[in-house]
Amino acid sequence: MLNFNTIKTGVILLFVCFLSHAQENAETKLLVLGIAQDAGYPQLNCYKPHCMPAWENVQLKKMAVSLGIVDNQTKKKYLIEATPDIRQQMYNLHQFINNDYKFGGIFLTHAHIGHYTGLMHFGREAAGTKNINVYAMPKMTEFLINNGPWSQLVTLKNIILQPLQSQQAVKLSDKLSITPLIVPHRDEFSETVGFKIKGPNKTALFIPDINKWGKWDLSIVEEIKKVDYALLDATFYNNAEIPNRDMSEIPHPFVEESIKLFDKMPANDKKKIIFIHFNHSNPLLQKDSDAQKEVKEKGYNFAYEGMLLNL
Repeated sequence: MLNFNTIKTGVILLFVCFLSHAQENAETKLLVLGIAQDAGYPQLNCYKPHCMPAWENVQLKKMAVSLGIVDNQTKKKYLIEATPDIRQQMYNLHQFINNDYKFGGIFLTHAHIGHYTGLMHFGREAAGTKNINVYAMPKMTEFLINNGPWSQLVTLKNIILQPLQSQQAVKLSDKLSITPLIVPHRDEFSETVGFKIKGPNKTALFIPDINKWGKWDLSIVEEIKKVDYALLDATFYNNAEIPNRDMSEIPHPFVEESIKLFDKMPANDKKKIIFIHFNHSNPLLQKDSDAQKEVKEKGYNFAYEGMLLNL
């Protein structure tokens, strides 16, 4: 993992790095552009003690979960997820790797608001792009084609929908591929997938949303063994986090449940795990919190904006 300086001025977050150094170390990079649940941090109407620091200090704000991929072999860059924060995240990706790198497209996991609504910025009212590749599963594709305003993006060819199929790799170059994996989730509008991102040297598993690990037809423990990094759903730390909501309506694996499940794994596998997709109430968003200390003490990691992984 590499670190680079993060500078925040007002509401603007700039990622500054030494590009030549990045190019020397690996052909492919995975850049964490956002770590929060769909609604970001702080969340609308949250004026509780855990949210107030981020209202009062913009440097503490966090964007909805998103990853950037930089392929130095083909000089292309990609986004995973089109979040409501896509303007800033595209800028941060641009700052990380200059415009000599062609934008290869966006991979979508599902049709919940934090994962696709940023597509609106490619439309007539905004950037008015041409032929941006958007990789989507069959139901996700149907949703975009048959519902406005997304259908207008397709009609005007602001975006070009590229098909995905579960467990079928999309080969982006001879050293980079992305494979979608169907996961159980609240699929009101589309199916939900995670992605396995295979680079020239290492592989990352990205599952920002899933109902519970035990409901998946694959074993998360076995999948972790096959990869070098596992960025996993950590929406809620425990069951008591949002007492005014019915947690059964928004199922996710609690971090405490995940830690219990992974507890017997070897230390080398535990350190692959990077928790991500934090709800505004999740104490893993709070620097030096007891939750952060516990996760680190038990051998796991948590994502932060600007985290850089070699693939």
